[in-house]
Amino acid sequence: MPETLQQLLDRAAALPCFTAPTRVAPLEGGKTNLNLLVEDGGARFVVRFGADIPEHGILRWNELAVSRAAEAAGIGPAVRHAAPGVMVVDFVEARPLTSGDRADPATIPALADLLRRVHHDVFARLDGPVLSFWVFHILRDYARRLSANDSAHIAILPGLMDQAAALEAAIGPTPTVLGHNDLLPGNILKGDGRFWLIDWEYAGLGSPLFDLGGIASNNGFTGAEELALLAAYHGQPVSDALWRQYTAMKCASLLRETLWSMVSELTSALDFDYGAYTAENLAAFRAAYHAYQSL
Repeated sequence: MPETLQQLLDRAAALPCFTAPTRVAPLEGGKTNLNLLVEDGGARFVVRFGADIPEHGILRWNELAVSRAAEAAGIGPAVRHAAPGVMVVDFVEARPLTSGDRADPATIPALADLLRRVHHDVFARLDGPVLSFWVFHILRDYARRLSANDSAHIAILPGLMDQAAALEAAIGPTPTVLGHNDLLPGNILKGDGRFWLIDWEYAGLGSPLFDLGGIASNNGFTGAEELALLAAYHGQPVSDALWRQYTAMKCASLLRETLWSMVSELTSALDFDYGAYTAENLAAFRAAYHAYQSL
């Protein structure tokens, strides 16, 4: 039986990393776990409760290992405690990335640098094994799961998977890096003139294009901002071939978010409107795929 919120609040307060908590309260956000804010000894911490979610490829040992590597690279908050089903990290004084931030001409180059640091610096500091993240394998696995569990979306799956296969063929081979793979606005925090990345649940080895496409599609970048991001990341002007490859991966990122939500409709017990989220992302994917076909 799932724990109540009060039980989780009590369990957080009793964690051995704390001495005498003065406040324990829920935090907003989190589509796959529950986050709590704990104030203890004049400092603030985030307690993340969450079990493995195999249907989404979330294994908490992997999240913990990459979180520690991100801390070592100076990109993620410090990990203060970890045990099965729970991780405690420092609370950082920052806010989610907004569209207004991109009005600052320094933002896009800073985000490109942040992604390079994820792909190389965090990777270099990672200990032990790490999961892979190839979006097209994930899409095929999601489609099989949806078909086997009588999803309401079964009728459109064959068409979506045909489009996924076309995108995979168009992208072809890419470099392999360690990716964050979940660059939603709430996972990109800005504070004190710098960026932090949090929530490494989906981190794994894959294509750098997935993070580039994901940060653009999830944060509403304009075409000019996308070109600026790609040029800053690669350190050179964007060729037509790279633009087409990138645009295909951006479509794949949107399709993955769509099927992720379809699966969550079936499996998640969290209080979140997955049906609306599916519809929103499906519309965004279809628009992006139509634009890709016109290239």
